[in-house]
Amino acid sequence: QVQLDESGGGLVQPGGSLRLSCGASGSIFSINTMGWYRQAPGKERELVAGIVTTGGSTNYADSVKGRFTISRDNAKNTVYLQMNSLKPEDTAVYYCNANLRTARTGRTFDYWGQGTQVTVSS
Repeated sequence: QVQLDESGGGLVQPGGSLRLSCGASGSIFSINTMGWYRQAPGKERELVAGIVTTGGSTNYADSVKGRFTISRDNAKNTVYLQMNSLKPEDTAVYYCNANLRTARTGRTFDYWGQGTQVTVSS
């Protein structure tokens, strides 16, 4: 069993900052990629940022480039999303994703966190 635990969401004023964290635990052999997605009301879930655990290459949605930074701590199986200069349009539920190989079966799956609400409002 694999679990992703997210934290760090909340209410922030426009221009403010938040830092999301997501730790993966359980029967993990290796993690290929981790990332953050978000889903606003009435919209489809979209990729915000992703990171490859080996090498650390990253990719970002155009809408967050220059404002958000994704990073990881491989020793802790944890990924972070530093969000600066937040805008009202960043309001959404943010989901952590991990593509990983389980120790029990050796197979690769995508796992999701439960989601954390980020609200940007004055």
